[in-house]
This record gives sequence, C-alpha cells and structure tokens, in this order.
Amino acid sequence: LGTGETSEDELSEDLVREKIGGAAVNKYLYEQYADDDPVVLGTGILTGTLYPASAISILTARSPVTGKLCHCPINLKVGLEIQYAGFDYIVIKGVSEAPVFLWIHDGVADINDAAGVWGRDVWETTDEWRKSMGDDLIQTVVIGPAGESGSDIAQVCLNYWASGDRFGFGKLFGAKKLKGMAFRGMGLLEIAEPEEFIDRCIEVLEDVREGEFVGKAGIGDICEAIGEGGVKEWLAPVVHRHSACYNTPFPTNTFAFFEEDPAKLEEPDNETPGFLITDIFGLTGMHKLGLSVQDACKVLRTCARQGVDAAAAAALCLKAGKTSAEDIENSLLDLSGTVDMPGEGIFSPWCPRQPVFGVFDDIDGDTSAWWERRQAIAYIFGIHPIFAVISPDLMEEDMVDLAAIGTDLDIADEVLDQAIDYLCG
Repeated sequence: LGTGETSEDELSEDLVREKIGGAAVNKYLYEQYADDDPVVLGTGILTGTLYPASAISILTARSPVTGKLCHCPINLKVGLEIQYAGFDYIVIKGVSEAPVFLWIHDGVADINDAAGVWGRDVWETTDEWRKSMGDDLIQTVVIGPAGESGSDIAQVCLNYWASGDRFGFGKLFGAKKLKGMAFRGMGLLEIAEPEEFIDRCIEVLEDVREGEFVGKAGIGDICEAIGEGGVKEWLAPVVHRHSACYNTPFPTNTFAFFEEDPAKLEEPDNETPGFLITDIFGLTGMHKLGLSVQDACKVLRTCARQGVDAAAAAALCLKAGKTSAEDIENSLLDLSGTVDMPGEGIFSPWCPRQPVFGVFDDIDGDTSAWWERRQAIAYIFGIHPIFAVISPDLMEEDMVDLAAIGTDLDIADEVLDQAIDYLCG
C-alpha cells in the first residue's frame, strides 16, 4: 500500500502439502511479512468446488482490538468470487498515504484511488464501484465510516451485509487507508482428477441431505436450535425468504421485509424494503434490547451501512442502557468499551459454539475444544463455518482425500492434525 505496487508469486506445492490451505497458509504468509502488518486473504483448498458448503475465503490479520492473529470467514458469494478472480492468496502490506482500494479481476491486481468513496457508507461504496466498473456482479469487502474513524467495533462488510468480523478488522482497514477490495473473475478451477472428485462430492452431498436440518431454514430455526428462545416467533412476521451461501445445503441467511409486506411476491415499491440478516448474534442482541423486530432490522441495516459490528453494538448498548432504536442508531459511531470474546479468540464467534441440529459423535465432553477444531477444519478447507456445526456428515477424512484428488498432491492424513496444531498454536 505504501508504494502502490503489486507483484505475483507462485504458491509452493510443498507449502500446500504441509499446511493444506486456507487459514493455515494465511498464517504462514502473515508470518513471512509480519513486519509489514499484513492483511492476508486466502481461499480454502476446496473453496468454490462442488464439495458441500465450500463457500468461504478467509481474512487473516492481527486484531487491533484483541492483539491476536485472527481469522474471519468471507462468505455469501464473495468467497467464491475471490477464487474465480484469479488468486488463491492475497497479501496486503503496509499503509497507504491516501485512501485506496484493491481491484482484483481476471488475474489482475490493481491498487486504485478511493478518495471518491472515502467517507461514504458501505452501500454507497459498493454501488459506486459496481457502477464505475460496469458490473453489478462485482463482490466487495468494504468498510464504512466506523472503520475510517477508528471505531473498535468497526467491521468489514460483504457487499451490503454484515460479516463474521468480530475483531475490529474494519478499524485496521481504516488505519491502512484501505477502503476495501472488489472482486470479479471468470476463471475456472483446475481439478487434477475431475470425474473422481465430482463423484466423491456427490456421495458426500447425498449423505449430508439426510441430516437433521432437513425441513428447517433460516436464522430463526438456528436461533431456536441453540436455545435463543422467542427469537424465531419474534422474527416470523417480517420473514420474506431465506438464502444460502454458495453451495451450502442450509440457508443460513434470512431476508426480512420490514418496510413492505413480507408476503409480497412482485417487485416492491420501496427501493430498500428489507435487509439480509447474516449475523445470528447481531439479531439476538437486538432482541435482548427489547426492540420491535421492525426497529431491530432498521438498526441492523444502519450498522451494515456504517460498517459496525451489530453484535458488539447491541452488547455495548445493553450495558449503557440504550434501548430505543433512535438512541442506538445515533450512538453507533461513538460507542466504546470492551465486549467479551468467547473461546480462544482465533476464529469468529459469529458461528454458534455448539452443534446446531446435528448430533456429533466426536464430542468428548468438551464442546469448546470440539468447536475450535471444527472451525479450524472449516477455515483450512474453505467450508462454511456454521454448516460445519450443522452437518456431522462433513468428515475430515473426506476433505483430506478430496484435497489430494483435486490437487494430485500427496497429502498425508497426519498432516491435517499438524496443520490444525500450527493454526491454533
């Protein structure tokens, strides 16, 4: 960022044999460039393939809030687009003197001026980039005014919506004068043994489709399953539809129409009739504040536009006794204080820290240790972290086998344990 220059390197096959992919490779790359306080964006080794829930890329950086090296999932359709834009890993080093953004498209990486969108919100920025580059399918990782102003609860957002950033990465981007990243690509994945790979993916999918989640959908059902009582019924009057991240068999996101009739099927009159709820704990936090579901959705929308972590905002407002939507919205850029970070603080607590729907035989009394390993696996292979705690049929050995089949590299079974130990160490 300091020089405005980019360069390319080949990824070592030995590194893949040793670390497999995703967050483990991210951590290795971070350590190589640690003096430059880098932000590393990487794809899982199965990201963008036909393996069920292969939806995420991973953002790795040192949290300006916790001081730890942390990993944030990049889901929806954004993680997939990063893969197809032409790079497996992106290392962003240093600090820019003026606002910039990274434009990754069809194997080309450009650092562009972002003065025109600095100070604008997440929605306006995404719209401007799509308009200026003439493509409504461009996927973005972007910050809003909260990140630019250095708020501890600033988060990076995905297109228009909340992300799993619980680490203040939005603040880090702002300090680097990095407004965000835009991705578009028409690349194809090269699979070493495509027929065998596809057949194995279909077998896994058939097993997955027999899971306990069948017949359920959306954030309301997840909330009910993890014991967040009353949220499903509270949310129900505004539910319009549910949507899934790329190739994920369970729709973990819920679109709420709170300024239009949620039963409306034709094009709404209101340009922005609703909001895509992607953050379970942002939603439950608003519920705990006693807001109506309509006011909760309005606050969630404002959080997304400003680039604020809604779950952290809700927790801080609860401590401060702010319980009206107007007070909360007006205070978002001024909120301060610490928010509890459960677990080891390496992987995003955006994902429930317990099994959801499914029964996992590998839990040996310690759910937290099980969760940390399950997340490590998801972040290495590029699997949606929430679906990783929904489906027991996403098996470690299958992922290792498919990584070997897809790359034609000899990846030994014990390497996964070593990669997890390295990632979590």
